[in-house]
Amino acid sequence: MRAFVFPGQGAQTVGMGKALAEAHPAASAVFAEVDEALGENLSQLIWEGDAETLQLTRNAQPALMATSIAALRALESQGVGVTVAAYVAGHSLGEYSALCAAGSLGLSDAARLLRLRGEAMQAAVPVGQGAMAALLGLDFEAATQVAQEAQAEGGVCQAANDNDPAQVVVSGTREAVERAVSIAKGRGAKRALLLPVSAPFHSALMQPAAQAMAEALAAVEIRDPQVPLVANVIAGPIQDGALIRDLLVRQVTGSVRWRESVAWMAQAGVTEAWEIGAGKALSGMIRRTAPGISVRNVGTPEEAQAAAASLQA
Repeated sequence: MRAFVFPGQGAQTVGMGKALAEAHPAASAVFAEVDEALGENLSQLIWEGDAETLQLTRNAQPALMATSIAALRALESQGVGVTVAAYVAGHSLGEYSALCAAGSLGLSDAARLLRLRGEAMQAAVPVGQGAMAALLGLDFEAATQVAQEAQAEGGVCQAANDNDPAQVVVSGTREAVERAVSIAKGRGAKRALLLPVSAPFHSALMQPAAQAMAEALAAVEIRDPQVPLVANVIAGPIQDGALIRDLLVRQVTGSVRWRESVAWMAQAGVTEAWEIGAGKALSGMIRRTAPGISVRNVGTPEEAQAAAASLQA
């Protein structure tokens, strides 16, 4: 049994997806449709822009989704579709990629939603007032305790991303997150460091962005996905478009329960995961969480060709 998984913010690199677009007309069409949906040449920024501009949340989110769907279209053009997977899952914004891949969201809608999501998340908290930090070497329970202690002294600090058994990201007001870093180091964390992000994602501070997304999602058609989505906020499967709409709103302020999602898929019988799109961040998280799941990547024409041959075997 296999799953297709889709990366989140941080995986972006200048040039991603360009080779796919050059090798596969179907992949090129994805970038063209996203450009049209946004009314700008995002593909030029992705392929030839500067890393700092691409890293901006409003750009990175639709760019990563476009790259993932381009990789999937490259697979489809070689005879392999999403239905070879038993489940789809995505990390944070990757959930939109997963839903687009599974036919739940249209590509243009996904692009516009992610542009809005990125802008709304950035606007929710003034730059410099929020922060996120990775706590490495602490499990989720220990990291949650650290966050609670940091918050007790003032501000907001929450466990935002439960990535794998020894990597948890906390999010909130800068002073509280900085306290969490200090506390974590005293609790035996191997490393605790602030992340180069522009807003405190997946925390209560994102409530204005959740409201904006609720309004935007209410106006978009969300179909039942062709294969179940293992959703971030419940760490379990869902195949009801109406309920998915609600979960996408909750996801803005809720924790990304990636470790639990991977563990659920392993328990459900998933033995192979294919990371579709840019980077290999999810592959490492999956290996550390569920060593019994083999992980392969589809982000280049060569990888797409190898994947198509393997998945048709």
